[in-house]
Amino acid sequence: MRLCKYFLALAVGLAAASLSLGASPQSPKQDMKDAGHATKNAAKDTGRATRDTAKKTGHATKRTSKRAAHKTARKTRHGAEKVEDKTR
Repeated sequence: MRLCKYFLALAVGLAAASLSLGASPQSPKQDMKDAGHATKNAAKDTGRATRDTAKKTGHATKRTSKRAAHKTARKTRHGAEKVEDKTR
C-alpha cells in the first residue's frame, strides 16, 4: 500500500514535469501582439464609455433646459395674471 502511494506520487510528479517542459514560453513577438490587442480593446472600451456618457449628459441637459423653460413660462403667466388682476 505504501509503495503504491509513492509510485502514484512519482507518476503524478513526472507527468506534471513533462507537461511543464512541453509548454514553451511566449515569444516576444506574440507578447507584442497581445499588448496591441489589449490596447485596441481598451481604446474601444474608452470610446464606448465616452459615447454613453455624452448621451446621458446631453439628455440630462436637454431635460433640465426644458424644465427651466416651462417653469419660467409658468411663472411669467402667473405674474402676468397678477398684474392683470391688479389693473382691473
